[in-house]
Amino acid sequence: MAAEETNATDASPHPLAPLPDHRDVGMPWWQELWRRHEHITTPLRARGLQCDIEFGLSAYIVRVSLPDDSYLIISPPQEPASERPPGDPEGWIATREHPDDQTLFEVLYDSAPSDGPGARQRPEARHGGNAQPLIEAIDNRLTQIGLLPHPVLSPESPYVHPAHPTPPDRNTRNSPDRSSVYVYGDALRDLTDRLNGAETYTDAAALLHQILEPTDGLLAQLGEFFEAAGEKAKEAEEEDGFDLSYDLADAAAEIRNLGEVLHVAEDRMRALTPLRPTPQVHSAPSLPPRAFPPTPPRHTR
Repeated sequence: MAAEETNATDASPHPLAPLPDHRDVGMPWWQELWRRHEHITTPLRARGLQCDIEFGLSAYIVRVSLPDDSYLIISPPQEPASERPPGDPEGWIATREHPDDQTLFEVLYDSAPSDGPGARQRPEARHGGNAQPLIEAIDNRLTQIGLLPHPVLSPESPYVHPAHPTPPDRNTRNSPDRSSVYVYGDALRDLTDRLNGAETYTDAAALLHQILEPTDGLLAQLGEFFEAAGEKAKEAEEEDGFDLSYDLADAAAEIRNLGEVLHVAEDRMRALTPLRPTPQVHSAPSLPPRAFPPTPPRHTR
């Protein structure tokens, strides 16, 4: 776990909030629970929020400490208990509470399905167990009340793009396997959705910047990832491990080469001429049919 923490910290613009400080942190059962909830805890820790895993009424929950001594409880449905494995519920409920002020109770997010007769579903229920809308809702609320230590993007960044409405989830996003396993693929898919919805070439160029920036962009980090995977394969000190490391090193080189080929794509996208709606040509009103002159009389001799 220590190596994973170091790598995650290096990839984040801010250091991750520290792990909890209690004896369970070293226990295998707790580490497995932590691993199952990393798609929740890692984004929040990147925002400077300390997280812990606790047992709630009937299932494990994520407890998030806030700067004003209040806290968030992020949990699956508790009553009735969820039958799904930890970290992969049918929906998430996030509430804000305070240990000394019982009047402070706020529901920030609730995507748990409601089976009661006549019960109204909250709008976020369509997201089910997808973690990203949950993190976005927490971002928005904590930003409003000034309790988010490290926003993901600062307003001063020239590459902040205007927010676009969240597109409807694809069916595959709502599958239980995708919501907890393919977090990074889902993040890139959402970036693609935002590119599809970009209203200007400037917005599209800003999204390309996230991929092509030569140091911290996705391609650069993907090259680092494959290079690290190659080094990890070498540690096996087996013939196949060395062969695999060469294949992974080649993949890293190809990815870096792709970044070099596309290094001006962002500027070229930004320089494209904005699309203008096709002007409508209004046809002139039709004129009444023109009367032909009368046929001249024929003279007879």
